[in-house]
Amino acid sequence: MAADFQLGCTYNILQADVVVEPLERFRMVRDAGVFDYINWLPQPDQLKDAVSAAEKTGIPMLTGNYIHQLGRNDELLAERMQDAARADVKMLNVMLGTYAADGHELTDAEIIDTYIRTAEIGDSVGVALSFELHVDCWSEKYKRVTPIVQAVQARGVPFHFTVDYSHVIFKIDNPEQQEVSDVREDVEEGRIVLDPYEPGNLCEEWMALDAVHFAQFRPVIPNNPRNIWGTHPDGSRPRGIMYPFTKPAPGEWHSPWSPYKLDVCKEAFRKILRYHLTHETSPLQYVITEMIATSDYGMGAKFSLLEQNAACGQWIRDTWSQMKAMQAAGIPYQE
Repeated sequence: MAADFQLGCTYNILQADVVVEPLERFRMVRDAGVFDYINWLPQPDQLKDAVSAAEKTGIPMLTGNYIHQLGRNDELLAERMQDAARADVKMLNVMLGTYAADGHELTDAEIIDTYIRTAEIGDSVGVALSFELHVDCWSEKYKRVTPIVQAVQARGVPFHFTVDYSHVIFKIDNPEQQEVSDVREDVEEGRIVLDPYEPGNLCEEWMALDAVHFAQFRPVIPNNPRNIWGTHPDGSRPRGIMYPFTKPAPGEWHSPWSPYKLDVCKEAFRKILRYHLTHETSPLQYVITEMIATSDYGMGAKFSLLEQNAACGQWIRDTWSQMKAMQAAGIPYQE
């Protein structure tokens, strides 16, 4: 039987104008009654209070996120690894930007070197490094992922890859967004498959690397509507990479909502769970729900992000339990 994973909730469960102390945020996640931990790497000035909150509530910080642009304060990669160790975070998920500070697109060699150097720093303080599949990061160019993972592995260094397949699903049926990933022609001609229901899709390809230690679940739909209630810091219009998991009340969401449209993102995550259940080589350790309040996602939403995350978390638990029961009963999987 496959090892169970730890299920966490994003820390980003409140709109920007709602300010709570770390202890209250941890209590909210604990009282949701679904999660094992909170996904959070606090800022240095929050670290003491966050560690105290984790101890008081019994909700640890096992994973955390850090966004980095290469060439700007690169010493922060080591510092944030050390902060993660102080918070008892076991895996730091790094979103490494597509472009360096001087404007050039990162080369494969730069990404590989950054991963290996940072992983070594993490090893020295007991924190595993993971790089994420994410928009505005090198991994948004999907064709780069497998070669880079394999290049790191070929050097004898384990690659930890965080898969958030919402960053693929929202581009289905969206040629404009496929252009951003340099895959429009490949998708149209069938060389790249985004849809998790179709054989040979990217989710299957990446799971087969046996590098997915961390998986994030954010509900999203093909050609997801833009978040018209959000704005980027520079005032520009955001994308849309989030869709309510349960039906919003009137006025709580900016677009029409239909439950059947969630089938694609559910299937992608079922595929991740099936792979873990049926492959002894699967290294999956951590799973989180990621309904967040930032601009491309849930900024301005009127529903409770915590309640939506809890509904996602319960679906993950129920789905995993059902899969394990089917396996134990010898019921074949329908792929």
